[in-house]
Parts: sequence; structure tokens; C-alpha cells
Amino acid sequence: MTELHLADEGEAADLAAFLSRLLHYDRGAAVRLQAAGTALAVFGRPPSFEVLAIRAVRLAKPYENGLDAALDVTVSAGELLEAVDEKAATAAVPGAVTGPPWAGVLPPRGGWQAEPGLPAPDALRAMVAAGVAEFRTRTQELAPEARTRAELDRVGREIWSRTVGGTALPVRAVHAAQSLGFLRPVSGAAEPALLSSGAWLRLRTPYGSIAVRRSGLGALGVSVR
Repeated sequence: MTELHLADEGEAADLAAFLSRLLHYDRGAAVRLQAAGTALAVFGRPPSFEVLAIRAVRLAKPYENGLDAALDVTVSAGELLEAVDEKAATAAVPGAVTGPPWAGVLPPRGGWQAEPGLPAPDALRAMVAAGVAEFRTRTQELAPEARTRAELDRVGREIWSRTVGGTALPVRAVHAAQSLGFLRPVSGAAEPALLSSGAWLRLRTPYGSIAVRRSGLGALGVSVR
């Protein structure tokens, strides 16, 4: 079985926390792993947010497994979480699973450019809090017979499909970043940034990234691999 050697206990703990949060939204979640050199990228898709979450993990040594110098596999998030040994800073890679459709369509590796207009972190967190409060208020005001799943989903889509400031980033991407622990305050680290490449927008933070495809651009810039 392939074993990943993570940079330290902190990286192992952060990976475990990310997987736990994904499993909170989908007990059967799968993640796609891509490792090359001393970098591991973990891709997941929490269904509630319709975005792609990416957690970068530092490895203690360049990835190698026999004659393979790179890893690219989709596995069970739950099995990977069980295989993380935080004290040893290792993770045994579980057997591959049949990946969900999203696992075959990832954002491009390069070509990212900075986009202006992203509010400060405090404003982003306040935006999410306001959206949650609005959703709660509006749904509580509904008559019991009108409080159907379809109506709750409609209200949620209306709130979370709004864009952030003057950008094209939907608020649901910020909500996902907050829910997955990517918007935690961090001192001395780079602030969140908004990047674009083709049809993709990416909210990058020190803890991970949220990627979403811009509406109206079809499959431009999609990387199938």
C-alpha cells in the first residue's frame, strides 16, 4: 500500500480536519488525490455548495512509489481519514474507487490571474453570517405548508447565488470556504485572493481554495484529466 509522508503533525491534522468536514456534508464522499514532488492536492466536492474544494498538503519528501513519480487517484474520503496517522505524519492511500463525475473535471493547473474587488476577510465572514441569518429568517416566516424542500432550496439558491462585491464570485463559494475552515483568521499569512483562469474562479486562502465555474462560459478552460 502506498504511504504518504506528510511534512509534520500539523499537516496531518489539517488534512484530517478537511476530510472530516467533507464527510460532515456527505458520508460517502470521495476525494481525488494528486501528488508530485513534495506537494499533495486533495480535491473534494461538498454537495451543499456546488463548488470544488482544494486542500494543498506539504509532503516531507518527494512522492515516489516504485517507478511512479506522481500519484493521481480517487479514493474514499472516509477510508483516507482512517488511514491518517497524525503522530507519525503519514497517510496510507486507500484503494481506488469509481470517481464521481466531478472528479474528472478539475480546474487548470496554471494560467491563473488575480481578479480585483475581493472584500477583506472580515467582510467575507460577515457576508456569510448575514446570508445564514437571512435564510433562517425567511424560511421561518414561511407558513408550515409552504416550508417544502423545493421552497427551502429556492430561497437558498437566491441568497447564495448572489455575487461578492463587484466580482463574479458567488457567495456560496465564500460560504463553502467558511464552512470548511478556509476562512479562519491567520496572523502573518497572505490574505484571501480571487483568481481566474478560463471559465474558473478560485478563492485562495492560506488554508485551501474554493473553485467554481463562472456561469455563461460553458466548458472553456476545463481541464479533463
